[in-house]
Amino acid sequence: MSKPPARPTLSEKGLLTPANCVVTLIDLQPQMLFGVANFDRQAVINNNVALAKAARVFDVPVVLSSVETKTFSGNTWPQVLAALGNPAPIERSSMNSWDDANFVAAVQRSGRKKIVLAGLWTETCVALPTVQMIHDGYEVYVVEDCCGDVSQLSHDNAMKRVIQAGARPVTALSVMLEWQRDWAHKGTYDAVMDIVKTHCGAYGIGVEYAYTMVHGAAPTKVPAYVVPKASGHE
Repeated sequence: MSKPPARPTLSEKGLLTPANCVVTLIDLQPQMLFGVANFDRQAVINNNVALAKAARVFDVPVVLSSVETKTFSGNTWPQVLAALGNPAPIERSSMNSWDDANFVAAVQRSGRKKIVLAGLWTETCVALPTVQMIHDGYEVYVVEDCCGDVSQLSHDNAMKRVIQAGARPVTALSVMLEWQRDWAHKGTYDAVMDIVKTHCGAYGIGVEYAYTMVHGAAPTKVPAYVVPKASGHE
C-alpha cells in the first residue's frame, strides 16, 4: 500500500500555511442568511462550502459555532456540515463568539495564532470577535466572500472597521491557493482541482476545458442525480 505524498513545508514570511492557522466558521445558519442583502446568498453558501472543503484537504483545524439554533437561527447549513465531516457546532447565546468561553477554548486548543474567519453577519458576528481577537494577539484573516450583511453599507463599514483594527481581507479561493502555493505539490493537487471545478465558476470550467480539450483527459465524472423519494411531508 503506497503512502500519501509527504506534506511540504511552506515558507511563512507573513503568509498563511496549513500549519499556522485555524479556520473559524460562525453562524452559518438559515435565519442569518435570510438577512443577507449585499451578496448573492447562493454564492455565500458556495464559498463557505469551498472553504470548508479546503480546510479538510489541508488538515487545517476548524472551529464551527452557531447561535440560538433552536429559538431563532436554525441548524447550521447541511452543505457545510457535510463538507466538514458533520461535526457538532459550538452553541452560543452571545452575538460575539469571543465572549463564549467554549469558542475561545477551542481556538486556543488549536495552538494557532492566525485565524481565518468567516461568518454572518459581518457587522456583528464577524467584526466583534475579529476586533477582540486582534486585541488578544491573534492575526485575523476575514474571508470576505464568505460573509454577508443586511446591506452593502453594513458590510462595507464592518470591513473598514476590521481592516482598521488590523485584519487582512481574503477570499475563499485566495486562502486555498495560499495553502497550495505550488502546483508541484501533488498530494493536494487533485483535491484542490476538484474544489475549483465544483465551486469556482468560470475558473473551474476553464480547468475542465484545459484538461479535456488541450490535454486529452477524460471528462470529469459527476455522480448521477438521483431523484429523492417522496417523504410524505405536505
